[in-house]
Amino acid sequence: MTDTPTNPNEERKERIPALQALIDNPFLLLFIGVAMPTVFYIVWGIMEIVTIPVAP
Repeated sequence: MTDTPTNPNEERKERIPALQALIDNPFLLLFIGVAMPTVFYIVWGIMEIVTIPVAP
C-alpha cells in the first residue's frame, strides 16, 4: 500500500504549521510589526512616569 492518492488530481490535505501560516501572511506581519513596538513603548513610558519622584 502506498501513501500517494489514487487519483493524480487529488491533493493530500496537510495541516500547515502555525509559524508558516504566520510568516506567509504579510498583513499579519505588518500588524505585529507595528503593534509590538507600540505596546512596548507605551509600557516603557508608563514605567518611566511611575518612577519619577514626586516634587516636594
